[in-house]
Amino acid sequence: MSKKIIFTDKAPAPIGPYSQAVLINDTTLYTSGQIASNPITGELILDSIEVETEQVMQNLKALLDAADMTFDNVVKATIFIMNMGDFARINAVYGKYFNEEIAPARETVQVATLPKNVNIEISVIAVR
Repeated sequence: MSKKIIFTDKAPAPIGPYSQAVLINDTTLYTSGQIASNPITGELILDSIEVETEQVMQNLKALLDAADMTFDNVVKATIFIMNMGDFARINAVYGKYFNEEIAPARETVQVATLPKNVNIEISVIAVR
């Protein structure tokens, strides 16, 4: 097995003992959960759930780019949210990043709390 750590300064730096993403055998990418942290300033972007989701998706895009992949390579997404009432608004932003005909499998789970008290966290698995 070949394991390559993916790191880019275009996504938030890890805040603990984990990698931004891991590429296995140059084919399968596992990202860590991304929150709405500005990768340059480190500030949280919490203006609205739409703006927050947009930042999360941009952080995921940066990780996919760093592995020479796109959202078309994503086969699985996991979404953790604080309020299931935000689902439709989150979905509207999330959906802009995917071709609906080849959209990934996904689950969305409401949780009690998330790191830094954000409202959303998303991770993906992508395959080349």
